[in-house]
Order: sequence, then structure tokens, then C-alpha cells
Amino acid sequence: MLRPRIIVSLLLENEGLVKTKKFKDPRYIGDPINTVKIFNEKKVDELCIFDIGATTQNYQPNYDLIANIAAQSRMPICYGGGIKNAEQAQKIFNLGIEKIAISSVIFTQPDIIESIADKVGVQSVVAVLDVKKKIFGGYEIYINNGKKVITENIFSLVSDLEKRGVGEIIINNIDLDGTGKGYDFNLIEKITEKLSIPVTVVGGAGSLNDIKKLIEHFGIIGAAAGSLFVFKGKYNAVLINYPDYELKNTLY
Repeated sequence: MLRPRIIVSLLLENEGLVKTKKFKDPRYIGDPINTVKIFNEKKVDELCIFDIGATTQNYQPNYDLIANIAAQSRMPICYGGGIKNAEQAQKIFNLGIEKIAISSVIFTQPDIIESIADKVGVQSVVAVLDVKKKIFGGYEIYINNGKKVITENIFSLVSDLEKRGVGEIIINNIDLDGTGKGYDFNLIEKITEKLSIPVTVVGGAGSLNDIKKLIEHFGIIGAAAGSLFVFKGKYNAVLINYPDYELKNTLY
């Protein structure tokens, strides 16, 4: 039975965890293995890990690190970063990662969706779309960590991605990344009405109340957050946190 998920979104760069704001100024927050161990104890619904340096710096997925993370984790993991072909996706999947996330390569190698789906199954293929508001209305898709704009219409694209074999779509809002201003309900509404596959949104969660509002409004959806689960207080001190069982149940 499908249910809402409260998901932790973590960013990797050069084997360390970082956090950005509007995709800029990555701040080091800690060791990924230790962080995963802490989130294990907190019984996180799901973990998304994105290696943000892999595409822009053109390096391969760090299989040793991925294997260590998967071995330590007691929660489902979605991994993305540096995946350029189905063989890499299969290798990562075999290490114990449940979902394979792809982004830039969707546009440079359109056939990769079908290739990966054939290897690991449709349910394990996740498309990540980084989006930003246009000055005069509407939204644009960006790749390469927000450095290059794509001209395709996002609302036509999501329907096409579902037809091509994507099992889930993550919408990552660049404007709201690390701001704590709340999710963009207008964008999410337009995306979800186009799809029958699961949707996860990230970017903007500043409190558990933001997550509660999202789930109350959209029902079965993935509510992902980064800063909310790694920072505390007005000075953003690094503190790994997640709602306990009883509190989490009040958010669903």
C-alpha cells in the first residue's frame, strides 16, 4: 500500500556531505557514513543521496563509497550522480541501492531510461528535474547543477518520462533550495495532475509544518528535505535530526 514518505535528501561532493542554498555555496556538514548511521537510528522512511560533483567534474560514481553507504543503511536509498549508462546503474543497484536517479543524462542520452529500466526495473528508475521559475512566469529545467537551461516544457516532459519507463519523478526547486520558505504548491499541483507515478518534491521545507501541509494537500507524495534534517536553530548549527515515530505519524 502506497503512503506518504518523509525523505532525507543529502548532497555528496568529494566524498563529504555538503548543503547548498539555491544550488550555490556548498557548506560541508559531515561524513556520509556517520550521518547514515545516525539516520538509521532515527528510522528514516527513505534516503536520497546525490553526488553533485560527479556530473560537473566529470567523475565516475564512487562505487566503494556507495557500497559502504548501502552496507550501513537500514533504510531504502535512492542514489544519483555520474551515471552515464545502464551498466553503471546495474552495478550501483547490485551494491544494494534500491533506486537509481538520473538527471542531466536524460537529455544527452534519451534512450538511457529504457536501458536502465530493462536492467533494474521501472520501479527503480527515478528522474530528477531541477527547476526554476522564469522571470515572466512558468518554469525552466536546468541541468549540470543548475548551470545549463533546457528548453523543453516541463509539463510535457514529465508525461513523456512516465511513458518512457521512469517509475518516479523528483522535482527539485532551485529557487527554494536551502531557503526554508516552504514548498511551491503551484508547481507541484501542475506536475502531479500529469502523472500516475510517485512524485517526490524537494526544496523549501523549513519546518515539519511545511511537510504536514504538503502531505495534507497532496496525499501520497514524497516530502523531501535537506537543511531541515541537518541544521538546527537560526545559526544553522549542524545537527542531524528527524521526527520520532509518534511525531512522524502526526504528519501523515
